Amino acid sequence: MLPLTGITVVALEQAVAAPFATRQLADLGARVIKIERPDTGDFARHYDQAVHGLSSHFVWLNRGKQSITLDLKQPQAQAIMHQLLSTADVFIQNLAPQASQRLGFGAETLRHANPKLIVCDISGYGSSGGPYQHKKAYDLLIQCEAGAVSITGSAEQPAKVGIPIADIAGGMYAYTGILAALYQRQATGEGCQIEVALFEALAEWMGFPAYYSGYSGQNLPRTGLQHAAIAPYGAFDCADGQVFLAVQNQREWQQFCGGFLRRPALIGQPEFATVSQRVANRQALEALINQHTRNLSLDETLAQLDALGIANARLNSVLDFWQHPQLAARGRWSSVMSEVGPIQALLPPVNWSNFTPAMQGIPALGAATQAILQELGYTQTEIDTFKAQAII
Repeated sequence: MLPLTGITVVALEQAVAAPFATRQLADLGARVIKIERPDTGDFARHYDQAVHGLSSHFVWLNRGKQSITLDLKQPQAQAIMHQLLSTADVFIQNLAPQASQRLGFGAETLRHANPKLIVCDISGYGSSGGPYQHKKAYDLLIQCEAGAVSITGSAEQPAKVGIPIADIAGGMYAYTGILAALYQRQATGEGCQIEVALFEALAEWMGFPAYYSGYSGQNLPRTGLQHAAIAPYGAFDCADGQVFLAVQNQREWQQFCGGFLRRPALIGQPEFATVSQRVANRQALEALINQHTRNLSLDETLAQLDALGIANARLNSVLDFWQHPQLAARGRWSSVMSEVGPIQALLPPVNWSNFTPAMQGIPALGAATQAILQELGYTQTEIDTFKAQAII
């Protein structure tokens, strides 16, 4: 039995943040009913066609869910939605600001009808005031406002983070917030309202740069693959690739100079004697290291650094990561079904000793509509009428 067996989640969701939260609830055994627009569905279905014709975003975020199509602008569809919510345990939504309230699905209304319901609203900047309350908020926009872009990239050019970290952060806090609310409900019998703002979620992740800049009065510099306060730390050229290495204390510095560079005299050389001096003379130090590593293959470099206990990594591409031997050795890959056949999927990063995550299939648009409506008591004639009127 999975931990969330018997829990029903109704998700009025799109894009990344809410789907990321609900996918994890589905992996733990919750029944997740995903509400989608007739004909088009979640717009993340159409971002690309990379996975045998399916969108990579949608495949990543939506396994284990039941898709039902409802045109929530129509009263009959709203009535069906309220039926679903009357017995649900969790309702989560990440529509545009105030959109769910305008449709009649505000937390106060829903919890009055179903006091045990946990309502989770995900927004860009929060719904309780502030000059940004009604502002549209996509992941990159949140990255910009939270300062993440300003500390990412090279000294010359800022860059966005390559994955949607604001959405992922928001989804993670929604997921953990829902788990906490379910646990609290066991004691109180009452649901609650949860609000997660993407800006505030990413603000938490900006902790170290925020404290550094807020108390020093200086913006954290962009350093690319280097570290602002540690050297050597970054990418270095080998004969057939690049190695990333990090030397973080004096003991490692001594090992690095004597064992790897074969230049023990560097240990006490004044311009490299301390971390701060190595940072100040980074350019000269990196030239010395590159001069040595360019004569070694990547495999030779990694083997020598590993033997000395010096932290290192390959600068893998995403395709390299996809084939990473560590994932294969630890059995991290599973297979889930979809409308186009089986698709590889990574297991959740938490390993439980007493159960295996559900890892169910990726739903086709509206695949569960018929079954769910019949479960709610609608006849085939009524369902056919709903289809004819584009309600479903």
